[in-house]
Amino acid sequence: METSDELKQRIGELSYEVTQHAATESPFTGEYDDFFEKGIYVDIVSGEVLFSSLDKFNSGCGWPAFSKPIENRMVTNHDDSSYGMRRVEVKSREAGSHLGHVFSDGPKEAGGLRYCINSAALKFIPYDQMEKEGYAQWLTLFDET
Repeated sequence: METSDELKQRIGELSYEVTQHAATESPFTGEYDDFFEKGIYVDIVSGEVLFSSLDKFNSGCGWPAFSKPIENRMVTNHDDSSYGMRRVEVKSREAGSHLGHVFSDGPKEAGGLRYCINSAALKFIPYDQMEKEGYAQWLTLFDET
């Protein structure tokens, strides 16, 4: 079992604070905010699959935005009343990593949701590296593109 210090060393201070203590990276600073390459996004802590580039859009909010997870079961939603706001926190199912929040102001044609996710909680796996990295089963997501 990985200790907190080992995890912090492996993923970095910011990713640790975001995923383990529900911190938020500053807007427009994350690696994946203005990033639209073909591939999948996984939990930086566990490697569990979360989002696809097919569902990523530019919301202008300063954080990566997705209309949905690859499969709904991949994330869990939790009521969040921190900072005097009522929001829905999104966590990865297996590791319980804090990812960000989901809002109901996303593209209507894609279901109306906006998953506003911290880049620091994610690791991007490029399409051409998915098989090598152990994510071959998800290549079919891109068959029609």
